[in-house]
Amino acid sequence: MTSKWVIGAAALGMAFIVIPVIAMASRVNWAEFIPLITSPSALAALGLSLRTASISMVICIVLGVPMALWFARSRSRGVGILRIAVLLPLVLPPVVGGIALLAAFGRRGLFGPALESAGIQIAFTTTAVVLAQTFVAMPFLVLSVEGALRTMGERPAAIAASLGASPSMVLWRVTLPALTPAIIAGAVLAFARALGEFGATLAFAGSLEGVTRTLPLEIYLQRGSDPASALALSMLRVAIAVVVMASTGFARRRA
Repeated sequence: MTSKWVIGAAALGMAFIVIPVIAMASRVNWAEFIPLITSPSALAALGLSLRTASISMVICIVLGVPMALWFARSRSRGVGILRIAVLLPLVLPPVVGGIALLAAFGRRGLFGPALESAGIQIAFTTTAVVLAQTFVAMPFLVLSVEGALRTMGERPAAIAASLGASPSMVLWRVTLPALTPAIIAGAVLAFARALGEFGATLAFAGSLEGVTRTLPLEIYLQRGSDPASALALSMLRVAIAVVVMASTGFARRRA
């Protein structure tokens, strides 16, 4: 049975999170909600956010799952250092991540001259939005899959290998199917983080309508010029977050 003080503390914590959202909802002009969230600029920002976050999620899966496998199975001390580097975006201010990306891929960045000579521009383009979102979202998928791998242990793979399965067959027939719920949950979390990215996107991609202005940037800009639109778009973002988190909970229950 849960102690009363635990319930009280939990209720206080929930109130701290829920009350501001309720307060924001109370200030929304619900009579004009649909027109406010379907303005051309709002639809452009929402569409861009959904497209870029989806691409970022796919990149996180393709690159993050192998990293999680490596981190969970390797016993090298050097891998521990690399793991810290990969998880660094979790604790860095997003704007610092954007500045780091700019230092690497901007026109005057580390790879800028080579990219420019090849006719490739990344900074302040839609590609920059995808890279910024992937940078901040990747650790969420890596942690989700790595945790599932450590929980699963090495026994299933060892049994399959003892029966004559090759390493590739073990990966595709045993490990990845067992990890599917964790991969789905991690991918949803990465998508949610990418969808809400603001600081790294602003620093690395700017805010060009239809090109780099995602929904969080649109909300921030509307906050000063049109508070009613900012509130409506914020509630739309809350609704999307609820759907995403519900999907994550479903995926975890399947695990």
